[in-house]
Amino acid sequence: MSKTATLHARVEPDVKKMAEKILKAIGLSHSEAISLFYKQLILNKGVPFELKIPNKETVKAIKDKKLNKYSSLDELMSKF
Repeated sequence: MSKTATLHARVEPDVKKMAEKILKAIGLSHSEAISLFYKQLILNKGVPFELKIPNKETVKAIKDKKLNKYSSLDELMSKF
């Protein structure tokens, strides 16, 4: 038995194009985004979340933390 099902959806071309740019920026495929949405929809019993591309400060903070530039969460949060 297949572990996936095929979904066909009609989407306005401009919406698809804009979504492709955002999905690429956050590293998700269309299939992953739809699967994530469906799982969260079920879990939350409704429209569940909002995904956004992080701003430059957030990206820098994430990179700095990965490089261990902050010794504690308090030190990191003091930058905001």
